[in-house]
Amino acid sequence: MGRAGAKSAEVKKLLMKNEEFKAEYEKLKPRYDVISQIIEVRTSQNITQEELAFRVGTQKSNISRLESGTYNPSLDFLSKVARSLGKEVQVTLK
Repeated sequence: MGRAGAKSAEVKKLLMKNEEFKAEYEKLKPRYDVISQIIEVRTSQNITQEELAFRVGTQKSNISRLESGTYNPSLDFLSKVARSLGKEVQVTLK
């Protein structure tokens, strides 16, 4: 038996037809792209938010807020997170 509800891709496609939603989505896309990359690298390395916070020198709550999108980090903070994961931040202006 199938699961109830719509798939996220279908919902996104429908919402993107709304110009106001689309504009806001595009405005926030870079932030969520970075968040997705951080989560992907952290989980692929089997590192908890608590361990990442320890490596960065911050509190777990700051990592949690970063990954949930409720924290707007500085470039310096993102660089610390990246280095703690063995990565670096690269900024490209298009």
